[in-house]
Amino acid sequence: MDNNREHWGSKIGFILAAAGSAIGLGNIWRFPYLVGENGGAAFIILYLLCVVLVGLPLVIAEILIGRTAQKNPVGSFRELSNHNPFWVGVGVLGVLTGLMIHSYYNVVAGWSLGYVVESARGSFQHIGDPEKAGILFDQLSASWTWSLFFSACFMMFTIGIIYFGVIQGIEKASKIMLPILFLLIILLVIRGVTLEGARAGICYLTKPDFSAINGKTALLAFGQVFFSLSLGMGALLTYGSYMTKNEKIVSSAVSVVVLNTSVSLLAGFMIFPPLLALGMKPAQGPSLIFNILPVMFNSIPGGYFFRIIFFLLLSMAALTSTISLLEVITAFVVDEFRLSRKKASVILGGIVFLLGVPSALSAGRLENFTILKLTFFQLVDFISANIFLPLGGIFIALFVGWFWGMKKAIPNLLEGSVALPGFIVTIWSILIRFVAPVLILLIFLNSLGII
Repeated sequence: MDNNREHWGSKIGFILAAAGSAIGLGNIWRFPYLVGENGGAAFIILYLLCVVLVGLPLVIAEILIGRTAQKNPVGSFRELSNHNPFWVGVGVLGVLTGLMIHSYYNVVAGWSLGYVVESARGSFQHIGDPEKAGILFDQLSASWTWSLFFSACFMMFTIGIIYFGVIQGIEKASKIMLPILFLLIILLVIRGVTLEGARAGICYLTKPDFSAINGKTALLAFGQVFFSLSLGMGALLTYGSYMTKNEKIVSSAVSVVVLNTSVSLLAGFMIFPPLLALGMKPAQGPSLIFNILPVMFNSIPGGYFFRIIFFLLLSMAALTSTISLLEVITAFVVDEFRLSRKKASVILGGIVFLLGVPSALSAGRLENFTILKLTFFQLVDFISANIFLPLGGIFIALFVGWFWGMKKAIPNLLEGSVALPGFIVTIWSILIRFVAPVLILLIFLNSLGII
């Protein structure tokens, strides 16, 4: 173990930080609109199955790599592969993926922060239909001053937390933000399910219609697990590297996955009961958050305050994710180039912000600049989310399951665990060696339009 490496101050600190890394826009924005477009409860059941078959085994594998090597993604693969250049390249892929995702994710996070301010200003109070809300969103996101200002503010919050380190920065912030995040989402769920007519939304989320499920839906569910749990970008690996060898990986991973999945499910109960109570259709697509919800809150008693709470929740969830994304590249630079954490966080935060400028301008000044018929924002999103994330996931599964191998992986997994049942280890080894790689490959081929 690297005795100079900072470690988590407590097990709950790691669980909240890792859960915060996974909890983000994927849970509160992407999951509800996929549920709305793909049959409600039936999609949720399929999603939960995917979490068990792919999500949890990969979370365990990624944390295991980090805890065993006690290094960043590049250093971890270098050490455990005995300097094999291919696997070192997989570590580089993880760092690069984190960098790319952070560059455009910070832009969307900036929009959510901007909507907190716009909600407080009353910008949505007199908007009566989603189309007008959509026009306002287009105007705001196309304004380079509005978009870059809130993107810069968000980046400063992220840098500030990374600057103070693992215990005083990430762990302390996570212990504050995660309980507040759950409190806000439960408050919004209670408001939603107690509205007159909310029963239709509750039934939509609890009574499955399996006729809505097909092969495409299954692949979307698997893809959402990847997106939601922050797999394949080195975040959980990096957080795992701050664990001590006497901490239990499996129980910690289960806690992280349960917390993350709970937020996704609560997001559904937060959005669909009021949506259907107001007579709106569930299949609203990606516009759900910025076009539909601002209008929906106008029809809810106390909607002005609940709209502010919602976008505050969205911003907080985004912040717990941007923290982990910046930590991936900061840990890499600190480990590999011996730069101080404080300098690295400021410099890298600035670089990520600048890399995000073209994405921020894609809705305005650069909207006509396209590559392969995609705006810069769409291109970076497609490459990182549809190519790099699945590739990272496949390589992590193949590395642990086949290259490093079960003979080395299992003893390291059991270190710190008291009498972990053998059947759990057996199931995990089958899932990580056979099931996960095949299913992730299907996701990858589907994202490229091959199947």
